[in-house]
Amino acid sequence: MCGILAIMNSPNGKTEEARKHALTLSKLLRHRGPDWSGCHISNGNILCHERLAIVGVDILFLDSGSQPLTNHDSSVVLTVNGEIYNHLELRKLLKKDVQFKTHSDCEIIIHLYEAIGLEFVGHLQGMFSFVLYDSNKDLFLVARDPIGITTLYRGKNSKHPNTVYIASEMKALQDDCDEIEVFPPGHIYNSESGKTVRFFKPDWWNLEQIPTKSSDLVQLREALEAAVHKRLMADVPFGVLLSGGLDSSLIASITVREADKILQCPDEDGSAIYNWPKVHSFSIGLEGSPDLKAAKEVAEFIGTKHHGFTFKIEEAHDALSDVIYHLETYDVTTIRASTPMYLLSRRIKAIGVKMVLSGEGSDEIFGGYLYFHAAPNSTEFHQECVSRVQNLHLSDCLRANKSTMAWGLEARVPFLDTNFLQIAMNIDSKEKLFGDNKMEKYILRKAFDDTDNPYLPHHILWRQKEQFSDGVGYSWIDSLKEAAESKISDQLFDQRHKRWTHDIPDTKEAYWYRTMFDSLFPNPAANSTVKRWIPRSDWGCSTDPSGRAQTVHTAAYGNNVTNGNSH
Repeated sequence: MCGILAIMNSPNGKTEEARKHALTLSKLLRHRGPDWSGCHISNGNILCHERLAIVGVDILFLDSGSQPLTNHDSSVVLTVNGEIYNHLELRKLLKKDVQFKTHSDCEIIIHLYEAIGLEFVGHLQGMFSFVLYDSNKDLFLVARDPIGITTLYRGKNSKHPNTVYIASEMKALQDDCDEIEVFPPGHIYNSESGKTVRFFKPDWWNLEQIPTKSSDLVQLREALEAAVHKRLMADVPFGVLLSGGLDSSLIASITVREADKILQCPDEDGSAIYNWPKVHSFSIGLEGSPDLKAAKEVAEFIGTKHHGFTFKIEEAHDALSDVIYHLETYDVTTIRASTPMYLLSRRIKAIGVKMVLSGEGSDEIFGGYLYFHAAPNSTEFHQECVSRVQNLHLSDCLRANKSTMAWGLEARVPFLDTNFLQIAMNIDSKEKLFGDNKMEKYILRKAFDDTDNPYLPHHILWRQKEQFSDGVGYSWIDSLKEAAESKISDQLFDQRHKRWTHDIPDTKEAYWYRTMFDSLFPNPAANSTVKRWIPRSDWGCSTDPSGRAQTVHTAAYGNNVTNGNSH
């Protein structure tokens, strides 16, 4: 992934001053793409790019993949953040005489646009956000991947109503824009029509459509394996994030197997993979944390070269302001979970790794959060799953993207593969419900419960859910609450309604984060881009997002929940 910035219909776009200003804004995104910078101006439209080179890194062609990308006569210009996993397959839709200028997987966007027009975006499989400008038509397009794995923001300035600002992160817009919004995932904006329309329209997206299809565990397993396989496309060192929980452990195990397949048959499907002797895995936690212990055991079982890092409470507290700056949120859940991930990402990048696979998305797809135990019925359970997936771009996707990209590290998330989603989200929600001797994510666990060729140790496969912010060490969250209590007086907290009229903090911890956010992003428009993640209080759940706050965590299922031995 990279960082993109575009100022379309800039009032002073043809001047050197406008170019310098755009580059200054783009520089705020350079942590996302430290490898190279680019800028292209056409008809008063400025497109900038900060590159993190993952694919198209060629010793003989050192500029291969540098952006903005252009077509043969530079009439079509593209600045894009992301990876197009099916780029080789999409070449089959083009005429044979189409000439590619780079080795970038993203160049297919330009040629596909020229070949089939606006419908091209629906053919893309991957994670992406881009701005494309066609000077022949004086037309520009803005699009974001179906789930919002990549981050993207749109801004406006009331003094220049025809100018549109686009950036990978909100911080590049706050000085110029008095209106900022999150660009919606699965949508494309067409400047000709002035409309932003949805291109991602799966049947399961409709909250009123309740699935009734029985699960096919083989199909589910093979779909996730295929999702991992396509995400191993890389010309640089890569690894896996391994917390020792179910989701990251499955992704790590599958990665080891699929990487081995690619290395044995490298030309079978055109896949490229950086060949290290072993897949590297990474975990972080406080000394003695549950995640560190479980991750080490999983790594030994699946055969990765493992790196387990510890952090101190003081180090994490010192990083909070930086975390909020990079995450651009004041949401308690996101900040709690992002801080260890932010610290880990720095360690990983220092080793020389530029891409990792991660396990985000599974809890939303299968209803894995512990508060789902309180779902009144299967219909509401399914609707909550769909709603959580629809809002991933405001929570876990935002965390995974920005925590890692703060250090120029790309995170890929196989669970959010659209083919996998099509299968998993259409499974009868009754099969996902807890109870009847079934723990959370039962069907996912059973799909990988292979006694002949086990993916994971049995007790790891059936390990209870831990929020990442819990698993790194329970004292982490306790320390945040204690620090907030000491920093925010009762008097200040009682007067919070005078300070804010929107999204008023309901705890001192939330108050603390909000004050840091406001100091970093004083533009009032910045607040509109944040949405808080909380469990369903109308289901009788605690509003504290920690998994420990849910009663089922302390109950630990008693003796009535299957550990995988019963069917």
